[in-house]
Amino acid sequence: MEIKADMTIGELLEKAPDKADILLEAGMHCLGCPASQAETIEEACEVHDIDVDELLKKLNA
Repeated sequence: MEIKADMTIGELLEKAPDKADILLEAGMHCLGCPASQAETIEEACEVHDIDVDELLKKLNA
């Protein structure tokens, strides 16, 4: 499965729960928040000032 910027955090965690550690290491500590579940990876990166391309490289490695 390729993880893309328009995938929601909820979808990512449902399909690949093992990726949560990467999100936490990047600074996304609100994974359990209901609002974050509907947020795309790109939107979450904007909010947390994270480079979306770098995060996607790690998530897809």
